[in-house]
Amino acid sequence: MAKRRKNGLYAGISEELSALMRTGWADTERHDLRPDEQAPYAARRRAALSARFPGERLVIPSGHLKVRSNDDSYPFRPYSGYVHMTGDQARDGALVLEPRADGGHDAHCYQLPRDSRDDNDFWTVATAELWMGRRRSLAESERVLGLPCRDVRTAADDLAAAPGVPTRIVRGVDPSLEAAVTTDEERDAGLEEALSDLRLVKDDWEIAELRKAVDSTVRGFTDVVGELSRAVASSERWIEGTFFRRARLEGNAVGYGTICAAGEHATIMHWTNNDGPVRPGELLLLDAGVETHTLYTADVTRTLPISGAFTPLQREVYDAVYQAQEAGMAAVKPGAAYRDFHEACQRHLAARLVDWGFIEGPADRAYELGLQRRFTLAGTGHMLGLDVHDCARARNEEYVDGVLEPGMVLTVEPGLYFQPDDLTVPEEWRGIGVRIEDDLVVTDDGHENLSAGLPRSADDVEEWMARFAG
Repeated sequence: MAKRRKNGLYAGISEELSALMRTGWADTERHDLRPDEQAPYAARRRAALSARFPGERLVIPSGHLKVRSNDDSYPFRPYSGYVHMTGDQARDGALVLEPRADGGHDAHCYQLPRDSRDDNDFWTVATAELWMGRRRSLAESERVLGLPCRDVRTAADDLAAAPGVPTRIVRGVDPSLEAAVTTDEERDAGLEEALSDLRLVKDDWEIAELRKAVDSTVRGFTDVVGELSRAVASSERWIEGTFFRRARLEGNAVGYGTICAAGEHATIMHWTNNDGPVRPGELLLLDAGVETHTLYTADVTRTLPISGAFTPLQREVYDAVYQAQEAGMAAVKPGAAYRDFHEACQRHLAARLVDWGFIEGPADRAYELGLQRRFTLAGTGHMLGLDVHDCARARNEEYVDGVLEPGMVLTVEPGLYFQPDDLTVPEEWRGIGVRIEDDLVVTDDGHENLSAGLPRSADDVEEWMARFAG
């Protein structure tokens, strides 16, 4: 029975109201559902995971709602490893792979079933369907996911009933399931590593989703250029709202907090307050990505002259970053070390900073000592997929110390950031920040720039803005 709400307007529920609410509901079971197009891909991913852990039970929860305040929750976002292995986005779920004697696994998915009409919870609890929307029934989920589905309310007892089975669980997602199993931290970390490892190379379905995300993002950037005059009249918030409208129209949301950094805010790596002025003559660094309905995200950055044309100094900085990105993108190909594109970008920027007299050369020495990092700050890219920084728990030897393979998707995003209070550079350079970021998929013979629909060179950016700027 639901807990009575403090400061609620109703003192209780009469027997007559309770009886009225429990009767007169139609059967809405859907019998027309078909397997999701992702289902066969998810099955292959589960098979690959199974092969890594013969004889062990694997538990991958989806997670729960997080309270924002009182009975208001944040929008739910499931654990990415769960999504990748099931194609499902339901809250309060869990994928379990039970070991078989032959070394394989039988998979089933725990789900929260539809609300019963046998008590008052279905209309009084804030997380019930009448408040938050209809869920799939267990039978419906079985048809969509291609997996046997069970009532998640029995999951903890089911797991606890087999204490002798070696078990791994993804920690920090579902405390109640963690409490039901006996594991150790090192073994559990190995499961999370494997889930990240298996996302490094995207299948054809995933690449198609990322292509959708990037294409929507290109349209979102074009929307922003078309409304720059309204941003000038208001603030960075107008840019954020403009891009968000496209993300919600064509996808689920944005894949991360949009960075709308005008003027000196462009020197702040993760500026998401987006409350500053947008002034002609300055630069706008826009870092944004649409997240698809299946939760795959783009991650693109362009630095735009708000007035439509770069000043000579802005162009000089922009060209240096553009040339660094060209060098980095040329290094993205199968068989190359993952670090190669980062090194190519950073070496180019180190050389330019030496040429400008901002760090001591020669350029090779400056790079080896990392002196350019005063002005480049971050690494030059990351894997991309279900998370904007995808595969973050993968083994180092498979990711940052690994080799590029066809199907990997990554960003190349060099930047230069001259802080407004940096006395080591001339005053006119201070407050200039430039980043250019594109999303690349490694192909059999090189790479494809998924975000090539957005201009990159200074001349092309100006021409594009002249066509679309409002």
